[in-house]
Amino acid sequence: MRRAVLPAAALAGALALTGCGSGSGPEDGPGASKAELSVSSPYMPQPVSPDMAAGFLTITNQGGAKDALTSVSSEVAGRVTMHSTVGGAMREKTSFAIPAHGRLVFRSGGNHLMFEELKRAPKQGQHVTLKLTFAESGPLTVEMPVKSATYNPSTGH
Repeated sequence: MRRAVLPAAALAGALALTGCGSGSGPEDGPGASKAELSVSSPYMPQPVSPDMAAGFLTITNQGGAKDALTSVSSEVAGRVTMHSTVGGAMREKTSFAIPAHGRLVFRSGGNHLMFEELKRAPKQGQHVTLKLTFAESGPLTVEMPVKSATYNPSTGH
């Protein structure tokens, strides 16, 4: 009886290991290493200007491949532009890299979104919908809460 238990245990162990991603399954082909994007801590300070607002968020990539944020759009603005701020100088950018296993942070005083040609003035307590478009991954839709004009999040952005 003991002989039948040992081969059965070995077979069960071998079957359990096949699900551990050894690189031999169909899901482990050349495209298996991809970006896995998520968004956290989005917010828009209530605009003080009638035609422009800023937006901040963090995009995290838990995947094994890099990606890039190539555009942002919103129903609340005629256009949304992306900016970097280095040494106090603000520059518009057409894309932002998101490294594999890394983050892209938009925060006050650094990289940020500008909502231009506002169609309505977002008020504190409302939400603004954004569509984030990436070079490789599918688009993400984000609900961005509108906070007070002086909001300073504990996350530092």
